[in-house]
Amino acid sequence: MPSNTRIPEAWHIAFLGTIAALPTTVLINWLPNSELTVGGGVMLVGATIAGAVAVKRSVEPSAAGLRGGFLGSIIAVSVFILTEGTTVAWSLNTIVFFLIAVVMFLSISPVFGLIAGRIGGWIANSVAEFRVGHAS
Repeated sequence: MPSNTRIPEAWHIAFLGTIAALPTTVLINWLPNSELTVGGGVMLVGATIAGAVAVKRSVEPSAAGLRGGFLGSIIAVSVFILTEGTTVAWSLNTIVFFLIAVVMFLSISPVFGLIAGRIGGWIANSVAEFRVGHAS
């Protein structure tokens, strides 16, 4: 039975911000002494892009940024598991600590995404006002 459910627009915008943040994160990593990770780049840069796009599509930038921050945390945890997961000695204490850290990270990252989304929305509104004010 086919489903007619639609993904909310805020999620579409969050995915768009995530995809747009990946090349940006790679470029920032080329800078000297840069410590930006893929997850952090998506969480901050992607959520900012999502917030800016959300304003132009009449979607709440906080909602798009929150979802972008969550996607960034999922990417960060996945990258950690894929890169460092094979080198860690997984004892019971390590597993418990890792699970607690993941839950905390998945809880805090959307808040940073929400803030970055609002910043992106503010930037988009400021640029639009500047262009309208100085067009004539």
